[in-house]
Amino acid sequence: MNFIKLHGAGNDFVVIDAREMKHMRWPSIAQKICDRHFGIGADGLILALDSKVADLRMRIFNADGSEAETCGNGLRCFAKFVRDHGILQKRIFSIETLAGGKKVETYSDRSGVVKKVKVAMGSPKFAAADIPVASPDLKSVRSPKYAASYHETAITVEKNDLKLAFVSMGNPHAIFFQKKAVTEFPLAAVGAVVEHHSIFPQHTNFEVARVINRKEIELRVWERGVGETLACGSGACAVAVMAMLKGYVDETVDIKLPGGVLTISWQGSGDVLMRGPAEQVFAGIWP
Repeated sequence: MNFIKLHGAGNDFVVIDAREMKHMRWPSIAQKICDRHFGIGADGLILALDSKVADLRMRIFNADGSEAETCGNGLRCFAKFVRDHGILQKRIFSIETLAGGKKVETYSDRSGVVKKVKVAMGSPKFAAADIPVASPDLKSVRSPKYAASYHETAITVEKNDLKLAFVSMGNPHAIFFQKKAVTEFPLAAVGAVVEHHSIFPQHTNFEVARVINRKEIELRVWERGVGETLACGSGACAVAVMAMLKGYVDETVDIKLPGGVLTISWQGSGDVLMRGPAEQVFAGIWP
């Protein structure tokens, strides 16, 4: 199989044109390909497929072989892949995902190589069933700024008291805001426990965030099925939305992740817009 390795702010993916590939065991293939010692090494495997409802369909498998509903950085890498390699000629196009259709807009340099991508990530959802989260201690909180409510609850993990807020961006997110630098949080010890906590029937992505000012947030992410990653597009969107709901930031905010910066915009309803880089690392053949 021919493949391209790409990354979006350090969140890296192996992308394959799988339109003619049938009956493949993609979960086990993803585990082998994503292994950083015995494979290519990546946070996920992305497949480009035909679609009956959009210009193309994207499937994404995490490093552990589980299939994700969507992925913001993955969508940007997918958009760059299909444009740069001539699968699509359009600058603006639609992508089918398990989380619904996503509209992307690509920005190329003078040579025609895609450098940045804007993704309409869809509308955030806050109902417990949409995330999903199931806890008898869920508290409904009304936003002081927007006509929306969200849910919070507190859990204790490895002696850390975590007040979590929940957002679905087509995939589940549990967000913890703290005042200390995010580098001080013991994410390696806590992340997997939160991901698999009993209140999350489908597990969850876990974000640790600190608001720097009204235009900047720093963030670390523990991705469901992957572990800590250098960036997470849907996680950046979820954190930005929650910070806006809480009145912490303005309607456009830069999310500073270990791998780079993503810019998120939201007006309190409708699509969350994410802008960020996408880079090709190398091409190769998987035997």
